[in-house]
Amino acid sequence: MIAAGTSLRAPAASSARSSGNGSVRVGVMLAIAAVAARAHAGQPAPSSPTTPAPSPTTPAPSPTTPAPSPTTPAPSAPSLPSPSSTISPTPAGTAGATPSAASSSDDDGEPRLSLPTQADRVAWQTSGFRLGLGLVYGRLIGLRGAPSGRLIGPTIRVGLRLDQRWSILASFQYAAASQSGGLSGLRFAGTIDPTWHVTPSLSVAVGFGFGGIVEGRTGRMDAMPLPSTLDTSYTFPDARTPIASCSGVGAAGLARIEWSYVIGPRAQTAVSLEVVGQWTGCVDDTNRVEPDTGTAIVRRQWWPHTGATLGWGVAWR
Repeated sequence: MIAAGTSLRAPAASSARSSGNGSVRVGVMLAIAAVAARAHAGQPAPSSPTTPAPSPTTPAPSPTTPAPSPTTPAPSAPSLPSPSSTISPTPAGTAGATPSAASSSDDDGEPRLSLPTQADRVAWQTSGFRLGLGLVYGRLIGLRGAPSGRLIGPTIRVGLRLDQRWSILASFQYAAASQSGGLSGLRFAGTIDPTWHVTPSLSVAVGFGFGGIVEGRTGRMDAMPLPSTLDTSYTFPDARTPIASCSGVGAAGLARIEWSYVIGPRAQTAVSLEVVGQWTGCVDDTNRVEPDTGTAIVRRQWWPHTGATLGWGVAWR
C-alpha cells in the first residue's frame, strides 16, 4: 500500500516540476520579447540604400511645369515626302514669278537687254568728252574739168559737248577715191565742226579746215605743156585738162546733218549726211631744176571739188 502511494506521489511531483519549468521558460521568453520590442522602438526605421525617402518638407514637382528642353536638338532622320505633298503645276503665266529660296539676296539674276532710259538720253546732253568712229561712202565731183571719183573710208571725230545745245568737234576723214579715167588715190580732210543740237536726236554742223589729194599712176593723159619742155615752174589757168597725177593740199569745208540714237549711258549710234567742198592745189614735180636759181621746176593746177557722203558711226562719252 505504501509503495503504491509512494509511486503515485512521485509522478505527481514530477508533473508539478515540469509545469513550473514551462512557466519559467514562457516568462523568460516574454521578457526577452519585451526588451527586444523596446529596443526596436528606440531605433530609427531602416532607410533604403539606393533611393532616399522624400523629405516631407519638399513639395512634389507640379505636374503643370514643363520639363526643360535639351539645348542641342537631336538630329532628326530624313523624312520621305508623303504622296499627298506633290508639286502642283505652275501656270504658264506665272512661271518665274516666284524667286527661288536658294538665291542669295545680292544675286542680280540673269542679265536682260532693255531699251535706253530717259536718264541715258539726258546724260548725253551733259557736257563732256566725245569720241566717234564711223564709215563714209559717197562721191567727190570735180568742177571745171577736175577729175571725179567714188569715196569710201573711215572717219574719226573727237570733241567736247559744251552744253545742251552746242558741241565742238574735230573731224578727220580718209577715203579711197577711185574711178576709171578719174581720181585714183587718197582723199583726206580735217575740219573743225561747231555743232548745234536742234533736238536731243537731231544736230546740224558746219566745218572748215584742210583737204588734200594724193595720187599715184592714174592712166590719164598728161596736160600740155609737158614737164620736159619747161625751163621754169608753170601754173595752169584752169583744170579743163587735168594733169596726170595730183598731190596737194587746200581748203575744205562741210555741212552736216545728223540723226542720233542713244544705245545706253555710254554709247550712241548716228546716221549722217554731209555735203563737202574742197579746193586743192595740185603740184606735179618734173624732177628738173631751174638753171639760174636751182629751184625745182613744178607744174601747178587748182582742182575744185564738191560732193556728198552718207555716214554711219558709233560715239562714246
